[in-house]
Amino acid sequence: MKFTINRAAFIKELNNVSRAISSKTTIPILTGLKIVASDAGLLLTGSNADISIETLIRADDPDIGLSIDEPGSIVLTARFFSEIVKRLPEKEMTVAVKDGFQTEITSGAAAFNINGQDANNYPHLPEIDAADSVVLSGAVFKELIGQTVIAVSNQESRPILTGVHFVLSEDQFLAVATDSHRLSQRQIALPTHSDATFDVIIPGKSLTELSRMIGDDKADVKMQFSENQVLFLLGDTSFYSRLLEGNYPDTSRLIPKEASTTVEFEAPELLSAVERASLLSHESRNNVVKLTLTPADNQVTIFSNSPDVGNVEEELAPKALDGEDLEISFNPDYMKDALRSFGQSTIRVAFTSALRPFTLVPTEDTSNFIQLITPVRTF
Repeated sequence: MKFTINRAAFIKELNNVSRAISSKTTIPILTGLKIVASDAGLLLTGSNADISIETLIRADDPDIGLSIDEPGSIVLTARFFSEIVKRLPEKEMTVAVKDGFQTEITSGAAAFNINGQDANNYPHLPEIDAADSVVLSGAVFKELIGQTVIAVSNQESRPILTGVHFVLSEDQFLAVATDSHRLSQRQIALPTHSDATFDVIIPGKSLTELSRMIGDDKADVKMQFSENQVLFLLGDTSFYSRLLEGNYPDTSRLIPKEASTTVEFEAPELLSAVERASLLSHESRNNVVKLTLTPADNQVTIFSNSPDVGNVEEELAPKALDGEDLEISFNPDYMKDALRSFGQSTIRVAFTSALRPFTLVPTEDTSNFIQLITPVRTF
């Protein structure tokens, strides 16, 4: 195998594929990057068994400057290869595989020789039937991931909660995540009819990596499913992830249908106030912020206290406030994550009681995006 390529273009694709490569794996060859050179171009593959990323660098793309002198394949230790490529001196680089999988990497006056492995020993990627598929705008899908993945659990004791639950039925695409203390739910009406239906749980870590790969052009993302794998197609890049096995809890019953007290804020203003209050709550053992609402006086107060440092109290200016008096405490970090997901929106916060979960929704669309937070008992 031998090819020459523009180094900057190669590094961009190398960085994407490297997201799937881990130095900690029980399968030694998966610490490597698989490169296959053919008339079509260069196919780069990385995998850590949970996620696999494959991208094609096309030979006919004039911006890439790819020249394939000899087709073939090799697996190179990703960490060393990546560091070498990033430090080469010239704009172009050449990779040539010699006898015994010895691989020479040259650029200008620099020449590296590293040991490779037989690409035939690299595990095959899953085959996924294209029959069950759905297409989403890259911008919408990136936003959806950002709004829901914040609520996945980091505790491996309940693995099912470390993923986001995706359900597609009757052209309604629903994504839900919860760690049992908070919940985030987003629903999208698909612009084009899809015959596909699915009910799957995708690991939050996979979605976070996928989101980072959705480029500034926000091209469409196509999703395809098999029994235990999902494939996302982004242009010439394929992103595979395993699915989590098991039944996701019924989260619909957790969302209150009625409210005794409601308040409206500009999301950035409430976020700033919670951030100020959390400066002291983080110094306290229980990390709690208290909100007091008095609708008769149109008064909302946020309070936080740390025995070692002091306390903070701030009067807030709600856009609207209705219902009964209420005093409620919550984890400010959950609140900050939720508020950031609304961007510049005006939000409505709905409470039922001091000990029941409360919801946050954007006022312009109160049914398709909901954040829910469980309050903290402080007495």
